[in-house]
Amino acid sequence: MARTALVTGGTRGIGAAISKALRDAGYTVAATYAGNDEAAAKFTEETGIKTYKWNVGDYDESRTGIEKVQSDLGAIDVVVANAGITRDAPFHKMTPEKWQEVIDTNLTGVFNTIHPVWPGMRERGFGRVIVISSINGQKGQFAQVNYAATKAGDLGIVKSLAQEGAAKGITANAVCPGYIATEMVMAVPEKVRESIIAQIPTGRLGEPEEIARCATFLASDDAGFINGSTISANGGQFFV
Repeated sequence: MARTALVTGGTRGIGAAISKALRDAGYTVAATYAGNDEAAAKFTEETGIKTYKWNVGDYDESRTGIEKVQSDLGAIDVVVANAGITRDAPFHKMTPEKWQEVIDTNLTGVFNTIHPVWPGMRERGFGRVIVISSINGQKGQFAQVNYAATKAGDLGIVKSLAQEGAAKGITANAVCPGYIATEMVMAVPEKVRESIIAQIPTGRLGEPEEIARCATFLASDDAGFINGSTISANGGQFFV
């Protein structure tokens, strides 16, 4: 039976890799984006994956967008909450605005993405919730108090939903990527990138497709007994 998957932030970086991997695994995929219309149009043209624009930090926008996806593609069986932003600054220089922007997208955005589809998953007796957290939500990071707080909070969401959804056939799991060779990471100065790689035992950055394979597995029937878990995909940089 064909299933429908929603990937937030699904047109670029790790999200794009997840969208394509789920498509290749036979899912009907909807990918969301926040603002880059040109990149989204190019993504659809290249992949055939439908894209939808909304701000995950706004509940009404998310609910309306999800209703549109389900009208177009059918009930959503798999949610990958991947959308995220950074607004880095040392804590003594962090503004309330930088704090709130990241909270709204990375933490509240996860609630806004999952909450509208949760009742349908319960009624149908099946659902897969996958949240893309981060190594920095596990260990913290200099100048990322806001980001680390949200990504740690995302793990709390997963562990709680796993307990609530289990009896209804719903699993909730997280993936915590380490440093991945996305456009954002590759844009940092080479010396900084080298210092990051020096901390990774495998001696390299991860690839977006490696995170996508984790998410695709967690979405599958084969992962039905994995619930409330976190896959740490970081090349051995940090152990939990």
